[in-house]
Amino acid sequence: MQNKMELLDQINKEHLPQHLAIIMDGNGRWAKRKGMLRAFGHENGAKSVRVTVESCAKLGVKNLTLYAFSTENWNRPKVEVDTLMKLLVSSLKKEIKTLQSNNIRLNAIGNLTNLPSGVQKELQEVIEKTSENTRMTLTLALSYGSREELIQVVKKIAHKVKNNIISEEAIDESIINQHLYTHNLPDVDLVIRTSGEHRISNFLLWQIAYAEFYFTEVLWPDFSENHLYEAIISYQKRERRFGKTS
Repeated sequence: MQNKMELLDQINKEHLPQHLAIIMDGNGRWAKRKGMLRAFGHENGAKSVRVTVESCAKLGVKNLTLYAFSTENWNRPKVEVDTLMKLLVSSLKKEIKTLQSNNIRLNAIGNLTNLPSGVQKELQEVIEKTSENTRMTLTLALSYGSREELIQVVKKIAHKVKNNIISEEAIDESIINQHLYTHNLPDVDLVIRTSGEHRISNFLLWQIAYAEFYFTEVLWPDFSENHLYEAIISYQKRERRFGKTS
């Protein structure tokens, strides 16, 4: 692997993804390989989150969305879910200084009402405290499932049509975008998934329609600043045609 400065020199700061989304995968396998419990992998995965967030902000990425907890993750063993929720609260408390010092605004998407009250409270506090920050928006997808999101969009629009708030003929992409959890974010430009898996896992299905994908074998706790730069370099070498010809 090239060193950090060599990789940085290859990145065009004028051609960064405006919205980077990451499926952080492999915490459990990382822990298992070390003969440890899955919680150990999640704890070390939190360190990779800090490195990635700070690196994106330093680089100039404006929007970073992390798939932190899916609707399907509620089906995991209760002890693991409880550990993840406790880790989330402790991370929010610890990382508020990092967010403030880096001028990063925290955002959250998903069915947040399903989160434990303590998590909701801590999350809301950090969102409010960082609301004026402008350098980058960090969005945590929590209790998030894209199919559930789209079902809610359909219900909201159907209700408005039924009550003559909007007409059926007026429904287009912009109307749908306005009703998504991500209504204040641009479409995703680049999706990174770690751990060697090659699937979307119900993540931002509408928003990634024209995104580029980057898959790496690296397990999330091992994902470093250099790995992030390699993904962005790969993205910048591609021609994005959005259905058109070259």
